[in-house]
Amino acid sequence: MANWGFLGAGSIAASSLAPAVHAAPGARLHAVAARDEARAAALAPRRTYTAYPDLLADPEVDIVYVALHNSAHRPWVEAALAAGKHVLCEKPLGLTETETAAMEQAARRAERTLVEAAWNRWHPRTRDAEAAIAGSAIGRPLHVTAAFHGLAPAPDNYRRVPALGGGALYDVGYYALSAALAAFSWRMPRVEHARWESWDASSADRSVVADLAFPCGGTAEIRCSLDSELAEEFAVHGTEGSLRLSEPAFTAGAAPCTLATTSEHVRRTADVREYAPTDPYRLMVTDVDRALSVGTGYLVPTEQSRLIARLIDAVRAAASRADGGAEHTPAPHFDRERDQGLPG
Repeated sequence: MANWGFLGAGSIAASSLAPAVHAAPGARLHAVAARDEARAAALAPRRTYTAYPDLLADPEVDIVYVALHNSAHRPWVEAALAAGKHVLCEKPLGLTETETAAMEQAARRAERTLVEAAWNRWHPRTRDAEAAIAGSAIGRPLHVTAAFHGLAPAPDNYRRVPALGGGALYDVGYYALSAALAAFSWRMPRVEHARWESWDASSADRSVVADLAFPCGGTAEIRCSLDSELAEEFAVHGTEGSLRLSEPAFTAGAAPCTLATTSEHVRRTADVREYAPTDPYRLMVTDVDRALSVGTGYLVPTEQSRLIARLIDAVRAAASRADGGAEHTPAPHFDRERDQGLPG
């Protein structure tokens, strides 16, 4: 049985990861560290801490889940690895490819497992869609449409703050970009065009659009925002058919969903797979636990996490050029006293 320790007790930890750990066979929520001890205790761990280093020093913690704002991922991931813990970290793992690669190297040095908590990748529909495309069910992919529009965050939410790694691209754009990469066999595309808009001159990006061109000749249209009604779309058109995910395309779980493929052979046929409500967070926790204990669980490869970070870098650079060089800059350094308690 693996003992889990959480750094942060924010909304995702409370609503999704803590219930998943409690429900997953072979997992136990041993400890939670948060600035507000009452919030930590609300997740029902065996032990609570008000300082993250104290949790990392707990010899009974086997794996640490990092549920902090984006700019705090790298320092606390590296601190957990240095303390001899395995790590599951919220997406995006790093704010840049350089950060992500540094964490990857730290995991190798520590001989510990590092996994990006891209929870939708554990949904059976996501895995089936990736397998169908890789297996040429629709022929060679030609064009991807991927869009994720979310509600505007509250004015004091970290998603509005560049220094904390906020913005639509890191938050919801991550899903659209990673899905496009998966459709084209994880090959790095060229960013043909990118544009972003912000809530105001000092805020992070509230919307991003990008056009991608892949080495195989395929293209992708990416749209994401945090200023509209909820909407998620993912479709792939290939040489021999198409594939489409019903909404919500990336965050399915609580409700039934479908995966539709259409063949464009001599007789046009359609196939619709139906998926019952499921909890991808629980599947993620179970697989991470199984991978650590017996080596058979599915894990998102860190090389894919690094490629996603590289593409985010490229989209940010292209959007900045289109905006006359204006850059939404992530935090240049980490201040433990300032950042330790956010948002947990």
